[in-house]
Amino acid sequence: MRFEVLGPVRVWRDGREVGLGAAQQRLLLAQLMAHAGLPVPMEELQHALWGEAPPGSPANAVYRHIGVLRRLLEPELPLRAPGQWLVRDAGGYRLNATPQTLDLLRFRELVRQARQSGTRDTEAAVSMLLEALHLRTGPVATGVPMEARSHPAFNALEREHLTVVKEAADAAVATGRAGRLLPVLHRAATEHLLDEPLQARLVRVLAATGQRAAALNTWQKVRARLTAELGVEPGAELRAAQAEVLREDARTDPPEPSRGDRGAPVRLTVVPDTPAPDIPRPATPQPTAPFVRPAQLPLDLAAFAGRRSELSQVAQLSAKDSSGSRIAVISGMGGIGKTTLAVRWAHRAAHRFPDGQLHINLRGFDPGGTPADPAQVLRGFLEALGVPPARIPGGADAQAGLYRSLLARRRVLILLDNARDAEQVRPLLPGSPGCLVIVTSRDRLLGLVTAEAARPLALDRLPDAEARESLTRRLGADRVLAERAAVDEIISRCAGLPLALAVVATRAAAHPDFPLAAIADELRTAHGSLDAFTDADPAGDVRAVLSWSYRALSPGAARLLRLLSLHPGPDATLSAGAAVTGDESATVRCLLAELTRAHLLIEHSPGRYACHDLLRTYAAELVVEHEDAGARDTAVRRLLDHYLHTAHAAGRVYSPFWRLHPLPPATPGAGPESFADDGSALRWYTAEARVLAAVAERAATLGEHAHVWGLAWALERFMDRQGHWHDSAALQRLGLDAAVRDGHRTAQAHLHRGLARASARLKRYDEARTHIRHSLGLFAELGDRLGLAHAHRSHGWLLDRLGGHDGALDAAGRALVLYQALGDRVAETSALHALGWTHVLKGEHRRAAAYFEKALAGLEGLDGTRYAEAGAWDSLGIARHHLGDHLRAVAAYECALRLYREVGDLFSEAGTLRHLGDTYLATGDPGAARTVWERAVRLLAGTDPTAAEELRARLLALGDEVPAPRIALVAAVDEDLARIAGAESE
Repeated sequence: MRFEVLGPVRVWRDGREVGLGAAQQRLLLAQLMAHAGLPVPMEELQHALWGEAPPGSPANAVYRHIGVLRRLLEPELPLRAPGQWLVRDAGGYRLNATPQTLDLLRFRELVRQARQSGTRDTEAAVSMLLEALHLRTGPVATGVPMEARSHPAFNALEREHLTVVKEAADAAVATGRAGRLLPVLHRAATEHLLDEPLQARLVRVLAATGQRAAALNTWQKVRARLTAELGVEPGAELRAAQAEVLREDARTDPPEPSRGDRGAPVRLTVVPDTPAPDIPRPATPQPTAPFVRPAQLPLDLAAFAGRRSELSQVAQLSAKDSSGSRIAVISGMGGIGKTTLAVRWAHRAAHRFPDGQLHINLRGFDPGGTPADPAQVLRGFLEALGVPPARIPGGADAQAGLYRSLLARRRVLILLDNARDAEQVRPLLPGSPGCLVIVTSRDRLLGLVTAEAARPLALDRLPDAEARESLTRRLGADRVLAERAAVDEIISRCAGLPLALAVVATRAAAHPDFPLAAIADELRTAHGSLDAFTDADPAGDVRAVLSWSYRALSPGAARLLRLLSLHPGPDATLSAGAAVTGDESATVRCLLAELTRAHLLIEHSPGRYACHDLLRTYAAELVVEHEDAGARDTAVRRLLDHYLHTAHAAGRVYSPFWRLHPLPPATPGAGPESFADDGSALRWYTAEARVLAAVAERAATLGEHAHVWGLAWALERFMDRQGHWHDSAALQRLGLDAAVRDGHRTAQAHLHRGLARASARLKRYDEARTHIRHSLGLFAELGDRLGLAHAHRSHGWLLDRLGGHDGALDAAGRALVLYQALGDRVAETSALHALGWTHVLKGEHRRAAAYFEKALAGLEGLDGTRYAEAGAWDSLGIARHHLGDHLRAVAAYECALRLYREVGDLFSEAGTLRHLGDTYLATGDPGAARTVWERAVRLLAGTDPTAAEELRARLLALGDEVPAPRIALVAAVDEDLARIAGAESE
C-alpha cells in the first residue's frame, strides 16, 4: 500500500491506484493521513466532515464511511473485520502508516535525517531536503471538497512544507548549489506571494545563480504587491536581500562545485523532530485576533515648558501628509527631559493616530534591573492589541509577524521609552508606514538612524529662557520676578536639566516662605557629582541638585530611599518597602508619603511606587556609601524572603491540592503577606507578576538558588491558569537550573512537571514528553508518592492533549489511587475531575458526569476549594448538555458562575457563560443565549478580545427574532435553580 496526501489524495495497492469513492470518504481518509499515524478523535472527524451542521447520527455516518474505505483498501477483508490500515484508537481512528507507506511520514523522515547530517555533510543534507520537497506534487489534499481545503490540519501541512523550503534555500545557498533548489523555490513563491521571508530567499537564490537582474525584478514585484495589497513597505529581511544583490558585482557566479566539494557546515534547525506537528483542533478555531485600540500614553506634564524648537522639528513626522521614515530617536543624558518631551509630542499627535497608542519603558539604563526583553515587550503589545496570552504564537518570529500584521494599514503611535540600543528596538518596529514610532534613549542609536532611516533629535540642556519659564510655571511669575539673581543662579546650578529644575521647584513650592536666595545658597554649598551623568561642563553637576533634597529628608525616609534601590522590580509596594527596611508597615507608609511629596517617588498607581532612574542611581550610590555590605545583604535577604514566602502563601490558598515545598522561617522583618481566600491571592499575583519575574532573576544572579526554584514552584499554577505560558516556561527553566545547582531533587521533579505543562501549552510536545518522563522518574526514585501522583495527573493531561485518551485514563487512575492511599481528599477530587474530562473527550458523557458529581461530593465541606468546585460544576454542565439534560446543565453552569464571581476570575466566568449560551441555544431559546453571550462579550473585552469577537459573530448569526414560546425556559430555570442545585448534594 502507498498513501499520498502531499498533493492529490491518492492510494495505491499492489501498484494500482485505488478509487476512493465519494467525496466524504476521500476527506475522511485525507484527515487520517494528515494526522500521520496519530489517532483522530471521533468528534474531530465529525467536525471535519460536516462542520457545524452534522447529520442526525454523525457517529454512525463515520462508521459507514470507515467500513467502505476498509473494503476499498482490502477487498478480501471479511465484513465488519477491523483490517490492517484503519484501526480504532483512543476513541477515534488512526491510519496505521509508516514512512514506507505514507508520503507525509517519508517527508518528515527525510527532513529529520537531513538535520542530523547537516553539520557533517551539508550537501547531502540539501539533497535529502530536496528529495523531501519533491514529494509534494501540488496543494495538500487536492481532491477533497473545496470548502474543506482550508481545514487547520491541511493548513498545518502547508506551513510545514513551506518551513522546509526556506530551510533548504538557506542550506543550498551556503553550499554553492542554489540552482538545484530554484524550481521548488519558484513554485513555493508563486503560491505564497506575500510571504516576505520566502520572497527574500528567492531574491538571494536568483542572485546566487547569476540571475542578478531577475533578483532585482523579483524584489520590485514583491514591493509593488505589498504596497498595493497591504499598504506596507518591504520588511527588514526583504530590504537586506535587495541590499546584498546591489552590493554584488555584475559578473555571474562561478560554476557550482562538483559533488566532491563540500560547502561550509550549516545548522538546520526549524521544525522540531516530532512524529507530527500539533494540528489545531477544529472545535477551537483560531481566527485572526481583532484589533483593539490601546491608549497607553503616560500623563502629560502640566508644567511642561520650552522645547519649542524641538517640537517644531519633530512635528512633521506626525503630519497626515508625511512620507518616508516614521521613526524618531530622541537622545540625551539622564534627566534632560527626553521622556517629558516625547510624552508631550505624543499627546499632541495622538489625534492623528486613531487606532491607538502603545507605550513601554524599556529600562535600557535602569541601574537597578535589567533591560526589558524585546520578546516579552512584544507579547505585552500583542495583548494590548487584543491577542490573549494563550493565543500568542510560540516563536519570536511568529510573534513579530503577528504584531506587524495587526499594525498593517493601521495608524498607531508607539512610544518606546529609555531604550538600551537599536537591537532592543528593532523587533518592536511595525512594518506599516502609517505608524509613528518615538524612541527615547541616552544612546544616540545610530544603528536605527543608519539602517531604519530614523530621524535623530539630540536634546541639550534647556536654554536659560526656557528654564526660567519652567520655574515660572511651577512657582508663579511673582516669585520668580522678585528674585531674578537667585533664579539665575538656580538655573545655572541646575545645569539646564529639567529634572533638576523640577526637584528645586518642588522644594521651593513646599516652602513658599523660603526666599529663592536660600535655595540658591543650598545648591552653592552642595558638593559631589553624579559621575555617570555629568559632562565636561562643571555646571552639569546633578548630584548637587539631588543631594540637598536628600538631606532634607527625615532619617527614616532617607534610609528607605537608599534601600529601595536594592529592589529589582519596576515598582514597589508598601509591603516591599517594609521588607527592605525591616520596619513596621505603618512607619513605612508615612515614609513613602514623605518621599512622594518630595517628588523622589511617584505613586503611579494606587499603592505602587517608582522613581526616575537618575534618582535611583543616586540612591544606589548612597546605599553603598551609608550601608555596609552586611546591612545590604540582610536587606536583600529580607526582600527575597518576602516575595518567596508571600508567593508560597498565595499558592497554598489559590490551589490547595497542589503541593508546595515547606519553607524555612523567613528572615525577621521580611513581613510576608497572607491571604484570606483564592480571590485575594489571584489579585496579588496579577499586580505583582512583573516584579516577581525581576525578583527571580535577581535571586539567580546572586546565586540564591532556593529562592529561584521556590518562586518557580509556587507561581506555576497562577501562570498556567491565567494563560501566561511563555513567562511560565521561562521561569520554570530558570528554577530548574537553580534546583540542579542546589542539588534539590524534589524541586527538580516538580519543576520538570511544571515545564512539561508549560511546554505542552506552547505546543512543544517533544519537550513536554521529555520533562514529564524526568518528573515521573525522579519522584519514583525519591519514593515521593504525592509528587508522583501529581506527575501522573499531569501526564494524563498531556496525553489528553495528544489524543491518547486511554493512556490518560490510566495515568489519572494511577494518580487517584495514590491520592486515596495518602488520604488527600482535595487532590483526589482533582483526579476524579481529570478522569471525567477524558471521558468527555471520548464522547462518553454519562460516565464523565458521574466522575464530576463524585468530585463535587468530595469537595463538599472542604475550605478553600472554590476554584476546584467551579471547574467541576462547569465540566458537569458540559457533560449534561451533551446528554440532552439541558435544565440541569443550566443549573450546573449557574453554580460555576457564582463561584467564579466570588474568586474574581473573569476569564473563566466568561467561558462558563459561553457554555451556558450553547445550552440555551440547544433548547431553542436564542433570546436567553443572546443575554448570556452579551454578558460574556463584556467580560471578554478586557480579558480575551479574540473570544469576544467570536461571540459577537455568533450573536450576529442569531439575528433579531426570538421565538416567544421558548422564552419561558428562562423563567423556569430561574425558579428551579435553587431546588436543582440543592438536590445535587442529596
